[in-house]
Amino acid sequence: MAPARPSRHSGGLPAFNFRTHVRKGNKGLRGTNGLPGRLGTDMKAIVYTRGGGSDVLELRERPLPEPGPGEVRVAVRFSGVNPTDWKRRTGGDGSPEQVPNQDGSGVVDAVGAGVPAERLGQRVWLWEAAYERADGTAQEYLVLPERQAVPLPEQASLELGASLGIPAMTAHRALTLGPGAPERLAPGALAGQTVLVAGGAGAVGNAAIQLARWAGATVVTTVSGPEKAALAKAAGAHHVVDYRAEDAAAAIRALAPAGVELVVEVATATNAALDLAVLATGGAVAFYSEAGVPEVTLPVRELMVRNLSWRGVLIYTIPLEAKLHAVAAIQQAVAEGALRAGAEAGLPWHHYPLERTAEAHDAVQGAIVGKVLIDVG
Repeated sequence: MAPARPSRHSGGLPAFNFRTHVRKGNKGLRGTNGLPGRLGTDMKAIVYTRGGGSDVLELRERPLPEPGPGEVRVAVRFSGVNPTDWKRRTGGDGSPEQVPNQDGSGVVDAVGAGVPAERLGQRVWLWEAAYERADGTAQEYLVLPERQAVPLPEQASLELGASLGIPAMTAHRALTLGPGAPERLAPGALAGQTVLVAGGAGAVGNAAIQLARWAGATVVTTVSGPEKAALAKAAGAHHVVDYRAEDAAAAIRALAPAGVELVVEVATATNAALDLAVLATGGAVAFYSEAGVPEVTLPVRELMVRNLSWRGVLIYTIPLEAKLHAVAAIQQAVAEGALRAGAEAGLPWHHYPLERTAEAHDAVQGAIVGKVLIDVG
């Protein structure tokens, strides 16, 4: 077995290598953490070197990375795909070589200087792996800063871990922008409030329903049909409104006569009139998607008189402190069993092997209902 190579970040100091020190053996054997042992120093990765359609994604062999100071290496099991992953691929040039996908899960198998050895063998979920970095989660092994590999509670699956990241962090940020909301959610933090989640069958909508309910809010959600209604109910929404089958504004006002304090919005322009009709005085809309309509028109005077606000959410550019609040709250909600995924939680998983990452990206771009996961290891 090849020895651990010096980190490209550590000035020549070798990282502690779980593979070398714990998992010695022939390729194909499994170590105590359930990961396959490897012989050699290469791994498989999906990369692109230019922007474009999913056909720019290629499966390649790459050198096995070593963690530098403050970093961990994760043997990736699942890579989660989000809309921003295919959008970045379409709009970027990929230079010199980009591995896609922000979210994922796996097991820590090597640590760099300054990282406790106790982290070896930890099951973790990953966030913002590819933000301002060339290395996303669509590869067998990934090196990233320690804080971006968050320990998974024992009862949480690695599939759930790969479903968190961008959707759950976006939902958390949106839910903390309403009137009187804290910087970090916790049980009871939204008690007495009514939250409207637009598109409750989507990944962010699903997380918003679960986190809002965990925080004590009454949750109303809108959907476009019976199948999505069933998913929103499985997520835990108290009330589900099918906007194609009934007058959504009237139905929501009947449920919340004084109006809703917060709308978590996926279709900002399309739903502007509905949001105006159901917001309580002093209420807010936290929007995270343009849904194909890039501009919205709002009545300035009405917003002034009713003290309404519209707040944009893009998780990559919010303050670091807000990201860390989101990570901590998500971790607590998962540990308490309040944040789940899979069909039974209203977010069905769709699995693709690593070599079919292009199909996985196309599925997300085509607005498949559920969470797309790439089986990496």
